[in-house]
Amino acid sequence: MSGFFEDNGEKKVEYIELIYDLIFVYLIGRNNALLHNIKNGFFSVNTYVTYLISTLVILQVWYFSTLFINRYGKESVADYIFLFINMYLLYYLGDGTRTDWAQYYIRYNVAWGIILLNLAFQYWRIMRGGRGAVWARQHLKYHMLLLLGEAGIVFAAIPIYILTGIPFSWLSIVFGFIAVILVARVDALVPVNTEHLTERIMLFVVFTFGEMIVGLSAYFEGGFGLNTLYFSLMAFLIVAGLFLSYGYLYENIIDRNLANMESGYMQLHVFLIAALNNITVALEFMREPEVGEAAKNIFIVVSFLIYYLFLALIGHYAKEDCKANVKFIGRLTGISALFVASMALGYRNSWLSIAFSVLYVYSMFGVIVIQRRKAARRELSGK
Repeated sequence: MSGFFEDNGEKKVEYIELIYDLIFVYLIGRNNALLHNIKNGFFSVNTYVTYLISTLVILQVWYFSTLFINRYGKESVADYIFLFINMYLLYYLGDGTRTDWAQYYIRYNVAWGIILLNLAFQYWRIMRGGRGAVWARQHLKYHMLLLLGEAGIVFAAIPIYILTGIPFSWLSIVFGFIAVILVARVDALVPVNTEHLTERIMLFVVFTFGEMIVGLSAYFEGGFGLNTLYFSLMAFLIVAGLFLSYGYLYENIIDRNLANMESGYMQLHVFLIAALNNITVALEFMREPEVGEAAKNIFIVVSFLIYYLFLALIGHYAKEDCKANVKFIGRLTGISALFVASMALGYRNSWLSIAFSVLYVYSMFGVIVIQRRKAARRELSGK
């Protein structure tokens, strides 16, 4: 959408957007590194909470940035300047993503708050410079106020932390998600360009897989041998199978022309991407002897289940003939239950655990492909 609520048809993902997304690859890597702080066989609850909050912060910033670019991005000099400012500030978020986060709390919050103000100012700039319908201007106003509200919470959390030592900035994330739900009706009045949105989300998922591939490189360390060959091959097959499942869903099942899909579709991907990050760390744990066998297996099982749960939920946006039915859900559930039971029985043997994981990933991929092909046959037969 170029200009003020003027639809010029197809909107492609621009190079500047890809460069912007690359900073999030760095941030994902920083977040994943938090979970490698192993004590007594696993990471602590506090470490995981820090990881989860840090992940949601960057994914929410990406969410807000993507929606603004999709609706109002004009590839102007001003757009580029504001985007590069946020890219620079995101480095401070990455640098402050540490287990000893308390020492970086103020700097992290200042950068986070300015990023939100930057986005709010862009909405104000469009609102002040354009001529549109009342409801359209209200849309801009609501999003500007949403971002100002988040920024206010982030900045207010700084003096509270100095006085009490209690970090309250995470409330900004909660406020943001609730506000997005509350403005859903207003969002529907200014539709997104669905082709651009789905492509942008798909590319971000691809970048997340890129971080997973980087993590996979650790499997090739330590010299060549049967153990290295086996685990590196199994881990590679898992990553490939996960990517094939998402890629097949995106290319063959998702209806990329649906209206008003931005909020739900994007928020489901926030959790899907978080699950992929967990799988990345879980795969790295598989080859680390200091991580407890039971803990690492529970972690990878839960991460897989969350990934496929949100993959199935994203299937809500499937083409009409590809909608999930009871049999399809039953097959996915049955395979998942068998996987959980197998991992519980073989958790003491890493060779078995990673083999069961490979079988699970490709069984789920197979069910997705079969479901699509059955739909295609029904369509050809006219039933």
